[in-house]
Amino acid sequence: MSVKIESFKDLKIWQKGMEIVIDIYNLTKDFPREELYSMTSQMRRSAISIPSNIAEGFKRYHDKEYRQFLHITLGSSAELETQLILAKKLEYIKEKEAEKIYEKIDHLSRMITALMRKLK
Repeated sequence: MSVKIESFKDLKIWQKGMEIVIDIYNLTKDFPREELYSMTSQMRRSAISIPSNIAEGFKRYHDKEYRQFLHITLGSSAELETQLILAKKLEYIKEKEAEKIYEKIDHLSRMITALMRKLK
């Protein structure tokens, strides 16, 4: 039985992206106050762009445009992973916290890549 996708909210990749956003907000709320307008803000923007680009791409008329937004999403995922590495090196987060989000980002990236192959 196949599920009909009527909205971007039905997409598993969008749902996973939203989970990552919530994880990042929870993770960064305890960052040092001096990071509020730098790393905290940047990580949150990177995370938010993941489901946002999935949603925007879904609403495009052509698969080529949708793939472009999925490429942007992969870029935002890599950007967020880089920021997590830096946060870990600065000892703002623990290895275990970072690993949980790395795994989610990796899983989401693989799902997006699979979808992009289907859109070709």
